[in-house]
Amino acid sequence: MKLWHCGGARSLRPLWTLEELGLDYELEVLPFPPRVMQPDYLKVNSLGTVPYFVDGDTVMTESVGICQYLVDRYEDRGLGLRPEHPDYGAYLNWLHHSDATLTFPQTIALRYYFFEPDPAKRAVADDYAKWFRARLRRLDECLERQAYLVAERFTVADIAIGYALYLGQMLHLDKYYKPATADYLQRLMARPGFQRANAQAEPLVLPDVV
Repeated sequence: MKLWHCGGARSLRPLWTLEELGLDYELEVLPFPPRVMQPDYLKVNSLGTVPYFVDGDTVMTESVGICQYLVDRYEDRGLGLRPEHPDYGAYLNWLHHSDATLTFPQTIALRYYFFEPDPAKRAVADDYAKWFRARLRRLDECLERQAYLVAERFTVADIAIGYALYLGQMLHLDKYYKPATADYLQRLMARPGFQRANAQAEPLVLPDVV
């Protein structure tokens, strides 16, 4: 297996999953954003995005999809849930919620706060940052009741959501996290699997403009 990765990017999700599963893989670390900083990468992935993942004939570009693929395709070490599990619906919902609802608005804020900081577009970044903060409500409610999202244990749903919270920390949006959510993120970041994955590339360091 081979994964293309940038520090702090969504590719951290599958990299963290690989580390938690103890699977063998090859890693190629790129500068961020790779389509700008390393244009030859477009010959590998025409989207110019990370993650890009290859496992034999399987090629994938969606971070959460790769996490689910890894636990479904290989021994999951308790990180996945099967369809017959009573929490399976919630598990899938959190996996998709992580990117579609939480990470998407962050990427817009990241773009207009830091990579295209046009004062005329500042209001767009502010709106999407507020969107992210508002969409934390359901997560906050869940974490006030339980330590992990589903099945009373750590799963790739926590990796998927945990990355969104970690990106929020890089964007300095963690100042708005409720105590249970902030504690959850710190517990996830204390896991050896996260620390090994995160140490393989320099994370994004962004000024506090929010």
